[in-house]
Amino acid sequence: MSKFVVLVDVLVLAVVVYLSWYLATDYQTFAGRAHMPIVIWIIDTVDLFIHEGGHFFFGFMGRLIYFMGGSLMQVVLPALALWVFLKSGLRTLIATLYWLGQNLVNVSVYIGDAPYKRLPLISSAAIHDWNWIFSHIGNMQMAEPVSAVVFVVGVVSCCGAVIAAGYFTVIDFREAFLME
Repeated sequence: MSKFVVLVDVLVLAVVVYLSWYLATDYQTFAGRAHMPIVIWIIDTVDLFIHEGGHFFFGFMGRLIYFMGGSLMQVVLPALALWVFLKSGLRTLIATLYWLGQNLVNVSVYIGDAPYKRLPLISSAAIHDWNWIFSHIGNMQMAEPVSAVVFVVGVVSCCGAVIAAGYFTVIDFREAFLME
């Protein structure tokens, strides 16, 4: 194992730690999201298209599933990527677990906003999915507890990515420096 690979491992570990910390803290606030790291902005933009595609994909299953479909697709697609790419090796856990966690944290923000409807939507005529869902089931007070559970699962997933990155950094370091 080359020393360059170890350097890349350390950089990947540092980036995943930083982005996970950001998601667990500043991403939860409007001010934090206004100054998000470019990597998060890119992922959020891609995930917005995935979210909107989920409405189309799940739209034939009824109105409730239509509104849930965007957030559902944001979780299902990274979970499928995790499962598919895991077959090619454990190192894929870094990216796929992080992507899954990032989406869960993103969805948790959207769920938590249901009673307030403060988040900017794609148009002024758009309906807030989670506001509609909780209003439809008559249980708006569940928005914050559901949001909290989804958030914790998302942060745990990001922590799994950090652990995977740390594990492979240690393995590669041992090969490069201690087994020469």
